[in-house]
Amino acid sequence: MRKALGRGAVLVFSVLLWTGHAAPALCAPAEATVLADAAYQGTLREKIHGAKRRIICAFYLFKATDRRGNAPALIAADLADAKRRGVEVKVILEGDDEVGRENRAVAGYLVRKGVQVIFPRGRRTTHAKAVVVDDRFVMIGSHNLSHAALTRNRELSVLLDSPELAAQVTRYLEGIR
Repeated sequence: MRKALGRGAVLVFSVLLWTGHAAPALCAPAEATVLADAAYQGTLREKIHGAKRRIICAFYLFKATDRRGNAPALIAADLADAKRRGVEVKVILEGDDEVGRENRAVAGYLVRKGVQVIFPRGRRTTHAKAVVVDDRFVMIGSHNLSHAALTRNRELSVLLDSPELAAQVTRYLEGIR
């Protein structure tokens, strides 16, 4: 379901991406694709495989397991392979409580493969679920990287093809410390 969105619809996404700085988010035209339920996994993997320069992403939960066919484990391997191909890969994960323990397990694997992993400090929870690939493609929505979210849950995200929005999301993600 691919559809070009007008400026008004993209403004909604831009407002969601507001970084908290004095200037409001800018409106930018974008081509948008709805990624419902399991469609997200295939699109994410496709974008990671096609990445040439940079991937930056943030997830509340990245829960990979050793089970055969575990969707998050496949994505972790894809990120490691992108790094091996020379792509800059940065992953930002929540570090507190139970979710932090799950995230630290996959972070160990990613760090061993050369991927930069950040666990922000402070009292603010990192609940974002966003990916930017090659300063062009943005995936943003409800999908965590758990097998349930990627294969069974009712989840809804959007793929946006917009260098302008990619720059805004990247600035926001780079500001998470």
